[in-house]
Amino acid sequence: MAIEFTDANFEELALKSNKPVLVDFWAEWCGPCRMVGPIVEELSKDYDGQAIVGKVNVDNNPGISAKYGIRNIPTILFIKNGEVVDKQVGAVPKAVLGDKLKACL
Repeated sequence: MAIEFTDANFEELALKSNKPVLVDFWAEWCGPCRMVGPIVEELSKDYDGQAIVGKVNVDNNPGISAKYGIRNIPTILFIKNGEVVDKQVGAVPKAVLGDKLKACL
């Protein structure tokens, strides 16, 4: 199950992780986000133990969204050693996100 990242726990759970992190920035009212959501959940199962997979609701967590300049959703950031190493904006097939996450391992 994907982790729910918040302004309060993001640094501890995402930036300080010793594993690669996939962060899905989304909102309930966003149609493309609803298409990506199940893919993110599948990736959290596929990469369990290898990577941290989580979601940030941009409406509830404006701090993280502003820090990373999130202007369009869904936006997916790939973080390794506390740094953004890749980014995907918009809805894409699972294979695209899987390949980007695999490249971070």
